[in-house]
Amino acid sequence: MPGCRFCVYFKGRNSLYMSRSLLTLITVFFFWGFVAASNDILIPVFKEHLNLEQWQAQLISFAFYIAYTVGSLIYYLISASRGRDILNEIGYKNGIALGLVISAVGTLLFVPAANNGSFALMISGLFIVGLGFSLQQTAANPLAINMGDPAKGSQRLSLAGGINNVGTTIGPVLVSLAIFGSVSSENTTASMESIKIPYLILGAAFILVALLFKFSSIPDQLENDKSGIEEASVIDSDSSASRSVFSYPQLRMGMIAIFLYVGVEVSTAGNLSDYLKQEFGMKTSEVAPFISLFWASLMIGRWTSAAGAFAGGKVKMILGFILPYLAFGLFLFVNFIVNHDIRPFYYYAFIIAVVIIADLLSREKPALQLLIFSLLGIAALMVGMFSTGMISIYAFISVGLFCSTLWPCIFTLAIAGLGKKTNQGSGLLIMMIMGGGLISLLQGYLSADHLLGIRFSYWVGVICFAYLAFYALRVNNVLRSQGITYNKGQESH
Repeated sequence: MPGCRFCVYFKGRNSLYMSRSLLTLITVFFFWGFVAASNDILIPVFKEHLNLEQWQAQLISFAFYIAYTVGSLIYYLISASRGRDILNEIGYKNGIALGLVISAVGTLLFVPAANNGSFALMISGLFIVGLGFSLQQTAANPLAINMGDPAKGSQRLSLAGGINNVGTTIGPVLVSLAIFGSVSSENTTASMESIKIPYLILGAAFILVALLFKFSSIPDQLENDKSGIEEASVIDSDSSASRSVFSYPQLRMGMIAIFLYVGVEVSTAGNLSDYLKQEFGMKTSEVAPFISLFWASLMIGRWTSAAGAFAGGKVKMILGFILPYLAFGLFLFVNFIVNHDIRPFYYYAFIIAVVIIADLLSREKPALQLLIFSLLGIAALMVGMFSTGMISIYAFISVGLFCSTLWPCIFTLAIAGLGKKTNQGSGLLIMMIMGGGLISLLQGYLSADHLLGIRFSYWVGVICFAYLAFYALRVNNVLRSQGITYNKGQESH
């Protein structure tokens, strides 16, 4: 029976079956990163052709991120009105497949948007793509956490996040080549019609992967048995069915944590360009590889943390050193083939060693890893603000390294012990992705010369990291009071 096959995996058997399912699952993580990072290519194209103000062009990012919030609210309200969770009703892989189809519909709007030069149609298309991603994320994140030993759920989510950042690394390059590939070096404009081709190809890919999910061996339900949870020293002592999802403090605080985490990640990258231009006089063409390294840093950190999802012991330690430098090599290669000067980035290899050491110190404990990486994020921002030259640049870029594992850590801790409320909790966490739009706007406002200025606007990020460190300390006690712990070898109460 399929259900039994899912159960025996938690007891350490049939791991090949689940490994294949996990590999299928993480394909959607690639799409999320590909589209999110590629949005930055659309902004200057539409701004130029439609004579938009800067704030109007930024509606591209706003429409995409706000779609996550709207999608999550729709999901929550429909589930509440029906008295049962949507994903529990239609199944997880069906939910992901449906989300992919919704996103594919959104890409179709790029055709009339490009043909008619319609900004409204274009951002509507991106909004619909984001709605589909919202449903995919609501299903895929808890599924990745639960497809194996719960104690290693954050590492599997780090692996998936690493695939997401492969998309953020190569997405802008491929979309840029598709749009500007036929344009000479003297002319940096492109026709509106060139925009629709890459997104139509992307829509076709969504449909193909939706079919793959529909007929895959991915579980349709989370296995809600205690055998798998107890093996990770997690005891669900409450009957979650009779409790409101908001009665769980780990989730309430986790929603704020996700809001601030996405906020500090997006705002650090979003304001880095202006920092490099104002403080170092760089041109836009010179800024691009530095922004690329920030997003690649998330991939580097997530590949480091994901080593534990493949193996244990000495093999895990070896992979923990090899994988981050493979990710760094991918960044160098991608930028080399598009003729960026990669020589300024060689010394970044020494900073990568810091994230490797931090990962070893975290000992596969999500709360401890969240604490260590948040404190390192604070240190990186402080060094960036109070230093000069390449040290300052490297410090701000390294925030990507220390943001890399925060999503899986927060997500794992926030949904711990929710039982049948897991899907609702997941949807509420996805809703808080809106922090990426709002926190970046706040920092952008404070970066004005008559306020904090671009350099010291990064105090916003320090405050965000400070809350994340607090959450790491507080959530451990909250979970222990409920008889839940992900710390190996620690007794449950």
